[in-house]
Formats: sequence, C-alpha cells, structure tokens
Amino acid sequence: MKFSVFTLSLLSTAAAYTPTQTSHTATRRDAFAKVSAGFGVAAALLVQQPSDANALELCPPKANNCVRTTWSPPSGSSKDEAVAALRDAIGAYPQAGQSDVDGGGWSIAEDDLDGSGAARVEYKSSGKGNFAKFFNGGKPFVDDLKLEVESSGVVQVKSQSRVGDSDFGVNKKRVDYLAAALKGKGWSV
Repeated sequence: MKFSVFTLSLLSTAAAYTPTQTSHTATRRDAFAKVSAGFGVAAALLVQQPSDANALELCPPKANNCVRTTWSPPSGSSKDEAVAALRDAIGAYPQAGQSDVDGGGWSIAEDDLDGSGAARVEYKSSGKGNFAKFFNGGKPFVDDLKLEVESSGVVQVKSQSRVGDSDFGVNKKRVDYLAAALKGKGWSV
C-alpha cells in the first residue's frame, strides 16, 4: 500500500493531536513536540527494506572507479531467459581481456543466478603496467562485477575496483562490452 508524504503527514499530525485527560493547557512547545513525534512515525513508515530493484548498493558519491546501471531484457522475456542471455554474455568475454582491459582474465566468484539471481565476477588486470608495479607491488588489480537479476528479468549491474580512487575507465569499458553483447540480443542497456 502506498501513501503520499502529504497523506502520511496528515495522519501523523492527526495522531499527534489526540485528546488527553490532563487539565493543563497545552503550549505551543507541547503541540510542536507532538507533531514532531507524529512526523517521526510517518518517517519510519517511509523507511523500507530495499526492493529487489535496488538490492545492489549505489556507487559512492563522485567515485571514479565504479559503474552502476540497469539492463532490461526484451519484452516478454522470463527471468530464466534473462539469466541464460546474461551467462552467454559473460562467457563470451575474452579471458585475455579487451581494449587493454582485464588482461589477467576473469573468474566467476559467486553464482546464484538461478536462485536468488545474484552473481559476482572477478576481473584482473595484467599486473604489468606501471600503476600495478608502483601502487600494487606488481600484482594485478582486481575489480568486482556484481549482477542481480530481478524476477522480471531486469538486471542490476555494478562494477567497481577494489582499491584506488580511479580506474581510468576500466569498469565502464567492461560494462559497455557486456552491454553491447546483450544489446545485440534486443536488450535495452
């Protein structure tokens, strides 16, 4: 059941002014306290658990190493069909990387696409570049691609670097590559 903020405000305000059995005259301060308490109740009603449409956390504000988007399958697609297309797109991603991205390969770290609809894929840089040498001890940088498929087949996508402030567009290139594969199958990306 959905209520507008105005409706909840009216309800909470009305609840705040219930008659009392005391004989003293209410002051403006008392009235304000009651109304404020009523608004607190209304605010509590508006706070909800995240729906499956917003289960993935957002990218941090002003993050230069994170991409968050949504992909929608063709109209009439089931969740199972969306999962199959998603698996195909991930499986087609080259282990050697693409466009100077992910030269260290990738692996599926978590896969519950058929159950909860969630998966996490780890992508690694080659570890050969100067940034990897100077800032990561010559080890590859690791990024996480998190996917959550809703019951409607819509896919929530988040790709983020584990370390650093900037990824020089790596996560965007990866997400764009996968999105292009799905777009070729009629998806809205």
